[in-house]
Amino acid sequence: MIGDEAREKIKLALALAVIVAGVRTAYILYERHEANVAFQQHKQAQDAGYSDKDWYVSPKKLHPYDLKSAKQLTQQPVWVREGYTYTYYSCQAGTVDFAHDAGLLGPLEKLQIRDVVVANAPRSGAQVMAVFEKSGRTFAVPIGLEADGAFQFHSDDMFFMEDPHQLYHAWPPEIWQAIDAHQAKLGMKELQVDFALGLGHPDGSTPGDRSIRYANGGQPMVVTFESGKAVKIEPGTAE
Repeated sequence: MIGDEAREKIKLALALAVIVAGVRTAYILYERHEANVAFQQHKQAQDAGYSDKDWYVSPKKLHPYDLKSAKQLTQQPVWVREGYTYTYYSCQAGTVDFAHDAGLLGPLEKLQIRDVVVANAPRSGAQVMAVFEKSGRTFAVPIGLEADGAFQFHSDDMFFMEDPHQLYHAWPPEIWQAIDAHQAKLGMKELQVDFALGLGHPDGSTPGDRSIRYANGGQPMVVTFESGKAVKIEPGTAE
């Protein structure tokens, strides 16, 4: 006869086995979903007649879900995806000065994140902050939110985890020279100009055939694209 204590242990073991199996099944389904999404995106690109290798670039993502997993950002450099978009703040002795903006992260700016912490912002609650050093000072940029122990991250949308020069290695050296110098050149694609000048505001809805206004860190530019290439570059006006 099985005693009550043994019976309870068996029930507990079975319950744990069910939980583990459920987690593994969910993970497998997630992996299959991600693979299917990537396949469909590639297929759509082919069906639309695109042969651009950029469609096949798949940047690495970390998918952080708590503070510990977010600290993976400290294990390698990161590069800013959209320049002049994300505000950072001074961070001294673990205190973030939310009252004063320290600047905006630049296009493809390379950061070595030293830590990931939670800090309370006066008007927006608990912010998850990536701490980094720049010009000998310590700063922090928000990468997510925390509420009652639950986290929401947007770091995967903010940063490349791999060097963009390697991700987009098919681009000619002269294109990368212009990007690294934060210059737009005739013949560049929208993504290349975005990498050079930062976040843009399009005046049309058709990618590759529209004008885009770039604040460009205080030096506004307007770039006009036709058939996927920049055909006109001119100074813009401050907004």
